[in-house]
Amino acid sequence: MSELPNCPQCNSEYTYNDGSLYVCPECGHEWSMDSTIENEDSSGIKDANGTILQDGDTVTVIKDLKVKGSSTVVKVGTKIKNIRLVDGDHDIDCKISGIGAMKLKSAFVKKI
Repeated sequence: MSELPNCPQCNSEYTYNDGSLYVCPECGHEWSMDSTIENEDSSGIKDANGTILQDGDTVTVIKDLKVKGSSTVVKVGTKIKNIRLVDGDHDIDCKISGIGAMKLKSAFVKKI
C-alpha cells in the first residue's frame, strides 16, 4: 500500500488520490501531487510573488520604503544583491548601496 501525505490544511491522515489530485474527505481540500513536494520545502521565506527566497539571491524593492530614523528612502526598483535570510519580523539582512546595512520584510521585495 502506498503512503499518502497528510492534508496540508487540517493534517488529516485520511487523504486519497483522485486522478492527479490528492483530496481530504474531512475538510474538502484538494491539491496536486506536484505541490506536496513543494510544500515540504516551502517552509522557507517567500517574496511578494510567493517565490521562495534563498541566501545569496538578488531582489528588487517593489514599494518606496522609508528608512526609520532617517530622511532617506529606498526607492522602487532598487536592486539588492546577496541577501541573507534571518528569523524574525524583518527576515532579510542586506546592504543597500548608498544607505548601508538594513533589515527588510520579504513582502516588499521580489526575486529577480
